[in-house]
Amino acid sequence: MKLFFRKTGEGRPLIILHGLFGQSDNWNSLAKEFARFFCVYTADLRNHGLSPHSDTWTYQAMSEDLLELMDNEGLDKAIVLGHSLGGKSAMHFALHHPARVEKLIVVDIAPKDYPAGQDKVIEALQAVDLSKISSRKEAEEQLSRGISDAPTKQFLLKNLYRPEGGGGYAWRFNLEAIAANSETIGKTFAVEGKRSDVPTLFLAGENANYILPEDRSTIEKYFPNARTEIVAGAGHWIHADKPKEFAEAVIRFLNRSSP
Repeated sequence: MKLFFRKTGEGRPLIILHGLFGQSDNWNSLAKEFARFFCVYTADLRNHGLSPHSDTWTYQAMSEDLLELMDNEGLDKAIVLGHSLGGKSAMHFALHHPARVEKLIVVDIAPKDYPAGQDKVIEALQAVDLSKISSRKEAEEQLSRGISDAPTKQFLLKNLYRPEGGGGYAWRFNLEAIAANSETIGKTFAVEGKRSDVPTLFLAGENANYILPEDRSTIEKYFPNARTEIVAGAGHWIHADKPKEFAEAVIRFLNRSSP
């Protein structure tokens, strides 16, 4: 699948993969910061943003999408950074195509199962009747019935748009495919027997619980050349909560000669 992406800057290629229900423009500010040093690609994963929709939504498919992007852009090797869902996709890619990854940065996710993590969000989105929505305010009111957290609501509502030619509102993401595959996508991808010696940085949010101390052995099993850093005061969306500290940690790691 040919993914939509944005490209800015010059230098070593750095590919950024967003999380579930996200899109490439969530990373615009940090992409500009990283573009001071790198050629930055911010991509929309399949079933997200401006990339095509498909009933097939697996880590294998997303890994193949990334490989196609790199081949089309003539990139023999790239730095790959992924947050949450994008982090798992990046790990899958690094484990199956280690020769194509210069360095790997995984943001607040570990190579383990996360069962039923987004069920409530999916149910709240499914409860929004887009056929009866005439404004973004009405969409927010319907979404509020299942989601009380204001930042989460605003994050999701960034995906609401009016298709060309009218017809009311629609979601950028493919909610049907996400709902149908959420249980599988929440579990660890098929990586048994795989390992990658790619220099890797795991960034964990201090106030999140996605990467725990006991995950260290699992991380080392798949990524023996990995280090883990905790970003103080950050939740799961580290790059949004602490953008300065996040950017500094990423650039510091990329400038190291070893992990």
